Amino acid sequence: MARSLSRSACTRIACLTAAVALLTQTPAQADVQNWQTIQKAGVLRCGAAVAAPYVMRDAASGQYSGYFVDLCRDFAEKVLKVKAQFVDTSWDNQVAGLQSGKWDMAMALNQTPERALAVAFSVPATDYQISLLVNKENPKFNGAGNSLADYDKPGVTIAVISGTAADKAVSTVVKNATLMRLPGSDETRMALMSRRADVLADANDTNHLFALANDWTREVLPKPALAKQGVSFAVPRDISAADLAVLNVYLTQRRESGEIDKLVDKASTEINAGKSAQ
Repeated sequence: MARSLSRSACTRIACLTAAVALLTQTPAQADVQNWQTIQKAGVLRCGAAVAAPYVMRDAASGQYSGYFVDLCRDFAEKVLKVKAQFVDTSWDNQVAGLQSGKWDMAMALNQTPERALAVAFSVPATDYQISLLVNKENPKFNGAGNSLADYDKPGVTIAVISGTAADKAVSTVVKNATLMRLPGSDETRMALMSRRADVLADANDTNHLFALANDWTREVLPKPALAKQGVSFAVPRDISAADLAVLNVYLTQRRESGEIDKLVDKASTEINAGKSAQ
């Protein structure tokens, strides 16, 4: 007949079992306290891919401007009480840089389900949709209206910034025109100006700013709308719910008070005055 284990032996076994269970628990559910870590470091790093009026960079001074830059700096200084640092990058690398820890927030990313698998999003600071810019005198578009089919034709070249939401959306729906993928807004605008491209597909506010300064252009808002999405900060996917709430409350208050609209107007004024990179 087997002897019963002593009470002390049972206690030791129970403690050992509990310790093993704790050691083998997966850390996947643990939330990261991003803001506390950043406050200890004293710097909030924001990934900066240039696209006016969201993010702009002066070629001579290297200084950043734009309304997402203003929001990042304001959140860093007034909420977290740290300095803001802007890290130059491209749109193709925004998510990868955030995942690898090269920056703490990525600025002005459109919310998409695919990106949401890799990062977490704040509430939108603004909204986005794609517009088309064309030369008014381009004979290819005589009689063209707001239907994408009027521009998606053989012999038409559409310039788009590689890796952006505009690139993804246009690539999905364009069947007949040729897509010209370029690294930034300067290159796509130059392509339209030089007539290497017939159409420039970009964010509606970005295209509108360029159109205001160039009366030879015509703006087209396709119907139905292309890629209407919120434009947000992206943060690490494992950010704690409490930390994400801090950023969301900040952005919601700024947007509802009209302060973000004022920052957009400020960026637009700088662009039209030629004070910032476009």
